[in-house]
Formats: sequence, C-alpha cells, structure tokens
Amino acid sequence: MVLKELTTQEFKNFTSIFKQNSIYQTAEYGLVMNHQNFDSVFLGLVDSNNDILAAALFLIEQNEKYKYAYVPKGFLIDYHNQNLLSIYVKEIKNYFKKHGIAAVRINPPILKATYDLKYNVVTKNEEFNQILNNLTKLGFEHLGYSHFFEDLKPRFEAVIDLNYPYYYLFQNIKKQFKTKIRSASNNGITIYKGNEEDLKYLYIQTKQKYPRNLEYFKDCFKYWNSNNVEFYYAKLDTNIFLSKIQKIYQDKEIIRNNLNVELSKNRENNAKLITKKMEADKEVNKYHNLLIKATKLLTENPTGIVLASALILKEHDTVYLLMDGYEVKYKQLNAKHLLIWKLMEQYSKQEFKKFNLGGITDILYPNNPYKGLNDFKTNFHALVLEYIGDFELVTNNKIYFMHQKSKEIKHILKR
Repeated sequence: MVLKELTTQEFKNFTSIFKQNSIYQTAEYGLVMNHQNFDSVFLGLVDSNNDILAAALFLIEQNEKYKYAYVPKGFLIDYHNQNLLSIYVKEIKNYFKKHGIAAVRINPPILKATYDLKYNVVTKNEEFNQILNNLTKLGFEHLGYSHFFEDLKPRFEAVIDLNYPYYYLFQNIKKQFKTKIRSASNNGITIYKGNEEDLKYLYIQTKQKYPRNLEYFKDCFKYWNSNNVEFYYAKLDTNIFLSKIQKIYQDKEIIRNNLNVELSKNRENNAKLITKKMEADKEVNKYHNLLIKATKLLTENPTGIVLASALILKEHDTVYLLMDGYEVKYKQLNAKHLLIWKLMEQYSKQEFKKFNLGGITDILYPNNPYKGLNDFKTNFHALVLEYIGDFELVTNNKIYFMHQKSKEIKHILKR
C-alpha cells in the first residue's frame, strides 16, 4: 500500500461510496476553503490494484515560516482497522515531513454518546476507549473534551431524525415552539427559496458572529452541485402583519369596552372586574404600541423584510444546516422557528434521513452561556451527538518545536 495524491475526481469517486463522510470531507469543501487562505490536498492510501482504501481532505495553512494541516471531520477510514490506520498515519507523517508541514490536527467523527431531549444517554459507544487508545498509540495527542467551540468543528451536534411523517415531526416539537411557528405563519411570514444574489441576507445576518465573508457563501453555491446546495429565507409581509395587529387591537378594544360597560352596571363587589379591566388596558396599550410599530414597518418596508435565512447542503441521506442567521431586532416574530420547521417538513417529504442542525455546546456543562442555542436546536426534537474531539499529530519535530517556541515568544510580547 502506498500514499498517493488523489485528483479531485478520484477523491469524489471515493467519497461517493464512503458512507460516513460529511460535507467537510468533500472535494467541494476543499475548493471553497482554497478561497479562504488554505491550500488543499487529497491524500489516499491505495493498494496494488490502485483501489483507494482510505483518504482525506487536508487543508494546509501557511503561517509565516511554517505550515500546519487540518482535517475537519477526520480521515475517511475504518478507525477499527488498526493495521490500516497505522499504515495510513505512517505514510502521512512521511509525506508531511518531506513537505515541511509541522503537524496535522484532525477532528474524527467518532461518537462518544448520544443524548435525548432530557439529556439522558440514549446510546454509548462501547468501542470508544479502544479507538482513543489506537490513535494515541500512533502518536496523536488528544486535545481534550472541549465544552464550547474550541475544536475544528463542534464536539456536539443537534441532529433530527427525519424518518417519520412530517405531521409526526411537528407533534414532537416542543409545545412552546409549535405556538411560535403558528404565530410566525399567521403574522405574514413566508419561506422562499433564494438564489446566489439573495445570499447577501445571510451575510448581513451573520457577519457579527461568524468569520466567513460573503464570498464563502457564494463559493458554496459555485462549487457544490445545484442539486446539493439550497438557500432559503423567511420574509415578513408587512402589509399582512399590519392587518393582523389591527385586527387584534380592535378585538382587545372590544373586550375592554365590554368590561367598561359591566363595571358601570356593577359598582359594588367588582374587584374581579376591575382586575380584568386593568389587564385589558395593558393589552390594549401593548397592541397600540405594536400597531404604531407595524405601521412604521409597512411605511419603511412596503415590499417586506427578510428576517431569517439558511444555507443548506445535502450529502448522501443527510441535510446539513451549514449556516443560518436572523435579524436580532425582530427576534420576537419567530421567523427562524418557522424557517427550520418548513425545512424539516420539506426534507422529510423528500425522504432524507437526518437533518443536522449543526454545532451546539456541552449540554451537561453547568451555567452554560450557550444554553439558549442548545435549547433552540434541541426543542425541535433533535438528538444530541457527542464526538471524541480533536487530535494533533506532530509530523516534523524540528519545525513544530520552532513553531511552539515562536508562540511562547508572541505570548510573552503580548502580556
């Protein structure tokens, strides 16, 4: 068996039959990252018949005088096959040593456990420790069990099982979320399928939180097949929204006026009526203020407002939420809730098996500052997948040692 630099087509052919690969181990992702200051190379282990036994996309970062390689979502290999893994790692080390690459960091998709909505363990990988030991014996250093977003890709993911009729999926959504979904639809929010030009909405909604630029999203559209990439956005019809608020406001006024009439007829023992009247006054004031806001929204945005967006990638039987965003100041309109549900409904009908909502944080971490993010994704009845985390393998001791020393010097200078 020998290590070979694969062509893009050779790598595509291999990933098409390797069932456990993700969107981050595809030729398309490599092309996208080439425009994000990374070089890329596909390295495959081939036998005497030139059949590929293992492969991976390596993203190589040029940083000053050293190179460092990353393998998001790890090698495409059978991690249980210690002999195959050992040969592949040995060949990689030799290859990177010759090419002056200091080390490689991998993020293998090895499950540690899965959890239900109440964070109870559903399944546990009984071979987890064995795989961990196999990797460490080959020279990999496990970088620990991160709690947040320290790894190449999040160590925790929220994944929805789509193997049910769409109406059953809706029943399983948390009650509070179902109410928000209905409210968003009733308020005039509609989901649309967008095109490359519409990606600007996603960039505007995510640029404060995520490092990717608009070109990153456009490159996803460019390099992935049109059958594998889709963009959707949720848009508020400001005319419908105003009409909805007007109707509610009028109904609240009727209730308050009726209570006024009752109070005028019952001047004694009317504590309950007074309480109801006070609550009715609050409701009228609340919707009066909303009416003012809705009128202003229509005046300033007669064609509507895009409130939330989502970039979707499809690989094998899984749908990935690559990136999503929303307008924070309109969060209470629940556009993102409706958007996620409509995507669940659509992909369930198209017979996809899983909907990967992307990364979350350690669900068992006390006082988790990302609890809101975790709850949002799991409330759609998503299972939580916990992975093994990141590993680092030194491939050129001399360069790596110099790299580590330079980091120490920089740290001292920054203090």
